[in-house]
Amino acid sequence: MTQRPKIVISSRDLERLENLLEDMPANAFSGMAELEAELVRAQVVEPDEIPGDIVTMNSTVRFSIDGSDDILTRTLVYPKSLDESGEKVSVMAPVGSALLGMPEGGEIEWPRPGGGTMQIKVHQVVEQPERAGEFHR
Repeated sequence: MTQRPKIVISSRDLERLENLLEDMPANAFSGMAELEAELVRAQVVEPDEIPGDIVTMNSTVRFSIDGSDDILTRTLVYPKSLDESGEKVSVMAPVGSALLGMPEGGEIEWPRPGGGTMQIKVHQVVEQPERAGEFHR
């Protein structure tokens, strides 16, 4: 796997994700170890210091997978906020973990469930709570 790009997450998102992961058994979901590694390597800043072009929790993001012309738009959510709408992706899904902390224009190679890798590219952070002044969501 190639070196992963720099990611930035808020201290609030880090705290919530660490608490969520702490309450789960080891390997509770495919990609759990990768998400934990991302949290360790991330640059952590206060919510009001997050750049507006970074994918944070509850951000709506336009992205593509493996260079596809198909641009997907999803909101990155905690598992409890996932619904049947198809408009959200859990941070615990491989694509969701890959998106966390990524900047617009950023690309990351990420493990696929069952083997191999996928390339995720962030095209646009459509909405971001921190950019909208929502620091305590």
